[in-house]
Amino acid sequence: MNYAIIETSGKQLWVEPGRFYDVNRLAANPGDTIILGRVLLVNNNGQVDIGKPCLPNVNIRATVLTHLRGPKIVVYKMKPKKGFRNKKGHRQELTRLMIEKIEVSN
Repeated sequence: MNYAIIETSGKQLWVEPGRFYDVNRLAANPGDTIILGRVLLVNNNGQVDIGKPCLPNVNIRATVLTHLRGPKIVVYKMKPKKGFRNKKGHRQELTRLMIEKIEVSN
């Protein structure tokens, strides 16, 4: 089982080839191939390598599938007995990535 732990969009993700993941919006068009270079850990057929903090010889190749928006979050503020009510909504802009392969060069 090959997997890697990467850092992208301010988050750390456990990624595997052939699966898709949603990350914060990236400046890429759907169909583009991108390289994710901040790899913190990689398991290559049972051999685990840990970076300090990143591994310089490992890249993750991913394809941008689409851009989408996340679920709506409602933020509601209220001050009792003052008549203050404030309701706001937020939807995060996301990019869906398909992980093609984990490239380890020696």
